[in-house]
Amino acid sequence: MALGILCMAGSVGALAAMQMFVKLAGPEYSPFQAVFFRNAIATAMVVPLMVYASGVTSFRTNRPVGHILRSLSGVLGNASFYYAYSQIPMSDGMSIAMSVPIFTTLLAIPFLGERVGLRRWTAIAIGFVGVMVALDPAGDFQTGSLFALLGTLCWAVSLIFIKKLSETETPYLIVFYYMITGVAVSLLILPFVWVTPTPEHLVYYICAGLVGGLGQILMTFAMKFAPAAVVTPFEYTAICWAVLFDLLIWDVLPDLMTVLGAGIVIVTGLYIWHRETRIHTVK
Repeated sequence: MALGILCMAGSVGALAAMQMFVKLAGPEYSPFQAVFFRNAIATAMVVPLMVYASGVTSFRTNRPVGHILRSLSGVLGNASFYYAYSQIPMSDGMSIAMSVPIFTTLLAIPFLGERVGLRRWTAIAIGFVGVMVALDPAGDFQTGSLFALLGTLCWAVSLIFIKKLSETETPYLIVFYYMITGVAVSLLILPFVWVTPTPEHLVYYICAGLVGGLGQILMTFAMKFAPAAVVTPFEYTAICWAVLFDLLIWDVLPDLMTVLGAGIVIVTGLYIWHRETRIHTVK
């Protein structure tokens, strides 16, 4: 179990570093260039692991439509986050991204048929207040915040599809189809938005792909070595990485509204996780 926690902590740090490298490359590039490098390099890392773990037959699936829908929502979410982080501090975007469990719980009602009691409805309502505080529409509001919110919604939709696919598909297979879909979609878009990166920026994109692939692999092993209920709360450590990168690289500290909003979102997210864990344990 300790190994699973270490893998999740490493995964969160690696994925935060991926966002950091994309942000370092600069806002002059399309977010789909980041999607391409991240998914192409990660695919090269994940495929040999899949072949080693399960053989060539591990690529077969009877649910291609589910994989495509999950992958498209994930790709759009990643592109939205890449754009958001190019416009706003990482801590601002991450504060909004921490609301994924809130939106996932809400979407699970119509799509998974889950029942939500009064306590979780209250947590969802409070969580939305936290999101609005983090967005700070009455203060120094920026468009990048809306893209962070769009990315969060897309990622919540993606998680709903992952829950459905997990009934019959392995984690490796879900990751594989997500990676190759990201490569295919970005290749279709790149001819219209491509800007040749400088050597320095190309290194940033390669590093983003490497740590992104590493983060995906570590998350898969985290779920293998420990129950999801144990490792999931460690995803919230991403906000710590975001604040650290903002401070060390861009000399930026989160403002009061960001801290307050993030605090509300994290507390409500942890409460929703706690309630869901208890409910599934009782069942």
